[in-house]
Amino acid sequence: MTRPLPPLPGPGSQAARLAQMLRVDHAGELGAVHIYRGQRAVLGAAPGHGNLAAVLADMETHEARHLERMEALVRERQVRPTLLAPLWRAAGFALGAGTALIGPRAAHACTEAVESVIEGHYAAQIAEIGPREPELAAELSAFREEELAHQREAVEGGALEGPLSGTLRAVIRAGCRAAIKISERV
Repeated sequence: MTRPLPPLPGPGSQAARLAQMLRVDHAGELGAVHIYRGQRAVLGAAPGHGNLAAVLADMETHEARHLERMEALVRERQVRPTLLAPLWRAAGFALGAGTALIGPRAAHACTEAVESVIEGHYAAQIAEIGPREPELAAELSAFREEELAHQREAVEGGALEGPLSGTLRAVIRAGCRAAIKISERV
């Protein structure tokens, strides 16, 4: 689970912290959409993977809806999106396509790793903002539930199987945590 940053001192600190959260959430949903696009680009064209391609398309639809809402929140709250959005798009697509090229279990391992970090990140945010932003916390809770469903689907698809699954998931989780820290600031 991602730990929330300590409160910023001074006037406007809550607004600044919320801006960090929304910037990260926007970046994360952007990356997630592109991960699923990368996975579908590889597995959607591969014979015998029609069911998996449909599952990935459904997950991408959820992430696209989350991204659409985050884009609206960023505009409404006048939050500067991360300056690294082009990098996160490319990295997400490369991660999705790369794991899909390894095979369906690696693609599922990628999904499990990413979604486990994201759901923990959302849980920390919900706990932090719930009392002062109950409507936003409720939206994030709904998103978190969908992320948990994606994670369960990935586990059922074989995310925990394979000789290097644990290593692959650990590396992807570390990358996600680094992307969160970077996106909070940049």
